[in-house]
Amino acid sequence: MKKQYNFGYTKVNSKQKTKLVQNVFSSVASNYDLMNDLMSLGMHRLWKKRFVEIIDIKKNDIILDVGSGSGDIANEIINRNLNNKLYLLDQNKEMLNQCKKRLKANKNIKYVVGRAESLKFESNLFDNYIISFCLRNVTEYKKSMQEAYRVLKPGGKYCCLEFSSPKSTLVSKSYKLYKSKIIPLLGDIIAKDKSAYKYLSESIDVFPSQEELSKSLITSGFQNVEFFNLFNGIVAIHIGYKI
Repeated sequence: MKKQYNFGYTKVNSKQKTKLVQNVFSSVASNYDLMNDLMSLGMHRLWKKRFVEIIDIKKNDIILDVGSGSGDIANEIINRNLNNKLYLLDQNKEMLNQCKKRLKANKNIKYVVGRAESLKFESNLFDNYIISFCLRNVTEYKKSMQEAYRVLKPGGKYCCLEFSSPKSTLVSKSYKLYKSKIIPLLGDIIAKDKSAYKYLSESIDVFPSQEELSKSLITSGFQNVEFFNLFNGIVAIHIGYKI
């Protein structure tokens, strides 16, 4: 029997999940930024800004941004004027096109269509591997961690920003209600796709906790693994190093 993966609350095989997730992002690409603002009440911008501050990118670092989406993180990095070379990778061409529209032409940016589980890069290439609000959409996320480890230089840093598990019971209950009721409703009204945002809500529920994700990073070879909770753990930043 083929291994089963979570597409929200539904169990599917690997090929089905990859196809279904890509259909979701093709559907929401044109409204992606607006929906992020509405769903998070604008907080996602603060989370991403804090993420870039914590991961502490250095001048001339070579960076791989996996699931680059509409380019929020890349734009934040570019505005710091650190002469970084950025490889922006996304499996979804529509999302990558949104990214290209957002960012000005820049000789230090390369756009790549590809999968996190099978990166077409040589080993020991990048100083930083960044993945923001994407890991839960990767079909085989543990395999993507192994690939991240491979393409990072010795001393390189794995940096993940993702929705996670709130620590307070009250916050957790309120957040679960918001995800299950309000987010799909917004998706229906704004993006005209309730099912896509129902999936995005469910994908947060079934994603591993902070502690579980840290264990997966350690198993993949990363050391000095730590995480930082934002908003009581609604969002978490994970850091690990290839020593």
